[in-house]
Amino acid sequence: MQQGLSRVFREFVRSLAYKEITPESFDDASSKLLLELVENNVALEVAEGLIAQLRERVVGRSVKRGSSIAEFIREELKAVLLNVFERAGVFDLEREVSVRKGGAEPYKVVFLGPNGHGKTTTIGKLAYRLRLKGYRVVIAAADTFRAGAIEQVSQIANMSGAFLVNLGYGADPAAVAYEAVERARRQGFDVVLVDTAGRMHTRKNLMDEMRKIIRVVEPDFRVFVGDALTGNDAVEMARTFFEEVGFDGSIVTKFDADTKGGVVLSIVYTTGRPILYVGTGQRLEDLHPFDYRNFVDSLLD
Repeated sequence: MQQGLSRVFREFVRSLAYKEITPESFDDASSKLLLELVENNVALEVAEGLIAQLRERVVGRSVKRGSSIAEFIREELKAVLLNVFERAGVFDLEREVSVRKGGAEPYKVVFLGPNGHGKTTTIGKLAYRLRLKGYRVVIAAADTFRAGAIEQVSQIANMSGAFLVNLGYGADPAAVAYEAVERARRQGFDVVLVDTAGRMHTRKNLMDEMRKIIRVVEPDFRVFVGDALTGNDAVEMARTFFEEVGFDGSIVTKFDADTKGGVVLSIVYTTGRPILYVGTGQRLEDLHPFDYRNFVDSLLD
C-alpha cells in the first residue's frame, strides 16, 4: 500500500542527502517532488503547501553533529506530514456512541458522498462494528433516487444485523431520515446511520437535498465517504461536499488497494477534518480505525 508516495519521498531525501541545503538545491529537488506528488494523487495546492512548509524548515538550517542530512530531511518531512493530521485532530466515533448509550436521544450519523465510492457498503461495515459492541442500530434508506439503492441497503442491513427504515422509491429522503430517528427514539435504538443519494439530476438538487436532511436530522456527525482508487476525483468530491454541505470527518474506501497514497493526505489537508476509518476489503469486518501516525511512518519507511 502507498508505495507511490513512499518511493517519491525516499527519492527526494536521497536527492538532497549529500548536498548543502541551499535555496537553489532545495528548489531544484522540490520541482521534481511536486510533479511526482501530483502523479500520486496529491492535489496540486496540497503538494505546493507541503513543499513550502518543508522549505521553511530545512533551508538554511544546520544539521546536528552526528546526524546525517538525509535523516534531518526525513525527520523534518515527517513533522510536516504529521502536522497535517494533527491539525485535523482525531475523532473516536465509537467512544462518542458509548457516551450516548442509554440516553433518550440516539447518536445520529449522516453519510455523504458520490455514488460508487462505497457509501452504502461502508454504512453496513460500521453498523456491523457497532452491533458487535452491543449497540442497537437503525439504518435509514434515504437514497430513494438511485435504482437498486433500497435493495442494496436492505441486504446490507440484514447482513449487519441493523434495523432498516424504508419508505420506498420516490419518498422524500428527509422524511425517511426523520422516520428513522423517530423510530430509534421510540424503540430505544442507540445509533441511526443515514444513507443518502450521491447523484441527482443536478449538483444543486443533490446539495439542497443533503442540507434538508441535515436540517431535519440534526446529526451528531456527518461523514464523507471517498474511494481512494478514484484519485483526485475523490479529493474534488470531498472539497465539493465540504464547501457546500460540510462534514466532520471522512472514511476512505479501498485503502488496501491504493498503491499511491495521496488521497488520504489530500482530503485531510483540504478539509481540515480527520479520517475516521479506512475500508480494506469487501467483508463486513474490513473497516478499521485510521491511525495517522502509522500511515505517516509507512510513507517514510
